[in-house]
Amino acid sequence: MKFISWNVNGLRAAMQKGWQESFERLDADVFCLQETKMRPEQLDLQLPGYDMYWNSAEKAGYSGTAVFSKVKPLCVRYGMGIDEHDHEGRLITLEFERFWLVCCYTPNAQDELKRIDYRMQWEDDLRSYLCGLDAVKPVIYCGDLNVAHEPIDLKNPGPNRGKAGFSDQERDKFTQLLEAGFADTYRSLHPDLRGYSWWSYRAGARARNVGWRIDYFIVSKRVMPWVRMAAIYPEIEGSDHCPVGMELAL
Repeated sequence: MKFISWNVNGLRAAMQKGWQESFERLDADVFCLQETKMRPEQLDLQLPGYDMYWNSAEKAGYSGTAVFSKVKPLCVRYGMGIDEHDHEGRLITLEFERFWLVCCYTPNAQDELKRIDYRMQWEDDLRSYLCGLDAVKPVIYCGDLNVAHEPIDLKNPGPNRGKAGFSDQERDKFTQLLEAGFADTYRSLHPDLRGYSWWSYRAGARARNVGWRIDYFIVSKRVMPWVRMAAIYPEIEGSDHCPVGMELAL
């Protein structure tokens, strides 16, 4: 079973940059999007064979997630059931027979960590939510998590230490999640490999591969024996992020 996650930085804009061709080429069973920046009625999207699930932000043109699945889920949840977190369209949970799938667009801590207090509350509440799911059945948690966990996960860790996405606080919360019984699939399979999933639009960062790995597939540790592949697709353009993927042998 193949999974793809991609922050498209506006799906309508990405459609003008070849998104549908990339979608078809990747040919995933489950395709998760972040930062859709739209409501479903704003785009005539035709994806034969897929059921589509959308969680749009209340604020127009902002945030938003979507999941397109060839496999019909048992049920779908939107948000995590906490009002403070459920207005920006950041979370969709699909229950399948053998696992939960959680598609997430994590809030950015913003310049000078202006939103770090909210980000810390989000991380604690989401970890509790994921652990609650994990107590029922294994979890696959994916998306733009807006953190590079270790120095290997970004090109220039030194000058970025303490900045949004590489603050000690955000990295510590990621560590706490792993310690709660989860695994980073890409790093588990590729402990020494440098690969990036996001590049700034500034200074030709993508052409120079000055990037960050902030898009992930995180799974319950007991899922790792099923994981056959974890990949990044930097050659696929259309956004400041590229897709990341995972395959499970079920």
